[in-house]
Amino acid sequence: MPALPRPASGPGSRYTARAATSRTRPTQHTDIAALARRLTTRDLWLVRMLHEHRVLTTHQITRLAYTSLRSAQRRLRALHHHAVVDSFRPLTQTGSAPEHYTLGPAGAALLAAQAGLDSEAVGWRPTHTGRIAYSPSLGHDLGVNDLLTHLAAHTHTTPAACLALWLSERSAARRWGDIIRPDAYAHYHDGDRLLPFFLEYDTGSQPLARVEAKLTGYAAFTTATSTRPALLIHTRTQSRDQALRHRLANTARDLGLNVATSSADFTTTEPWGPWWAPLQPGARRTTLATLTDHWPTLSPASGLEPTDVDTPLTLLVPPQPPAAPKAGS
Repeated sequence: MPALPRPASGPGSRYTARAATSRTRPTQHTDIAALARRLTTRDLWLVRMLHEHRVLTTHQITRLAYTSLRSAQRRLRALHHHAVVDSFRPLTQTGSAPEHYTLGPAGAALLAAQAGLDSEAVGWRPTHTGRIAYSPSLGHDLGVNDLLTHLAAHTHTTPAACLALWLSERSAARRWGDIIRPDAYAHYHDGDRLLPFFLEYDTGSQPLARVEAKLTGYAAFTTATSTRPALLIHTRTQSRDQALRHRLANTARDLGLNVATSSADFTTTEPWGPWWAPLQPGARRTTLATLTDHWPTLSPASGLEPTDVDTPLTLLVPPQPPAAPKAGS
C-alpha cells in the first residue's frame, strides 16, 4: 500500500521553516549565575522539557503551564531575549503556524551548569534550532507532542485525570533501544485506573509491513521484562486506521499484545475520549481509561527507576510545572 499524501499543515505535514528574525537579543555574554536567579521554577521546568522533547509550540506550552496565551507569549519573549530558548515559525501552504520553541544557548549552558557537566554534554550546538526546523520528522514530532500535551492538560478540567509520566522517543531509546524504539512512553491516570502505554505515532509514511514488524519487538520487550504496558497506535486518518487494524489484528493476537488504535479524525483536541478501539474483532471505541477494563493484566514498564549513571539531564521530567501558576500570571 503506498504511503498516504501528507497534509498541507498540522501533524504529519512537511514544514519549511524561517527564523524568528524579528526578535533581537543582547550581544553581551550571558552570566549564567545571574540569569538563574531571574528564572522561575516554571522557566527551569520549561528548559528541561525542551531538552527532553526538542520542540514545543506556543499553544502546547500554554496548554501545559499557563493560564492564557498572552501570558505565555509575554514570558516566552523574555526567555527568548535572554537566549534561554530559541524559536522559529514554519511556513505552511495555508494559514500561519505558531511560534515553535527549542532550547537556546543560555538554556543549554544552564542545564550543563546544574548537572556539573560541560556544555557539549547537553548536545546543544549553534545549529540546534535549524536542524529541528528543517528536520523531515518535525511534523511527526509535533504530532506526538500535541497528543501528549492535550493529555497532560486534561487535568486542568478533570482533576482525577493525570498524565503522570511522559518519556520522549530519545529517553525511551536510551532505556529500551536495544529492543524497542517507541515514539513515547507515558502513564495516564484517571481516578484509580492506570494506563501505562507505548505510543506509535503513524503518519502514513511507512508501509504497513514495517508497522507490523514493530510488534515483534514489543512482544520481545514483554517477555524480557515481564511487564505489560499497552501499545497505542495513533494514525492520521480513519482509513489508515482501518488498514492498520486489518493488517495487525492476527499478529497482535498471536503475540499476546494489548493494542488499541485511533486516528486524528477523532483525537484532535480530546485524545482521552472514546476514540480508542482495542485490536480485537468487534471491539468498540472506548476511552483511554476504560481500556484498562479490557486489559486487567497491564503493568508499567521496567527501567524507570533512577540509577547510579543518571544525571540531572537524564532524570524524568514531570509533564507539568512543579507548581501551578497563579491566576493571571
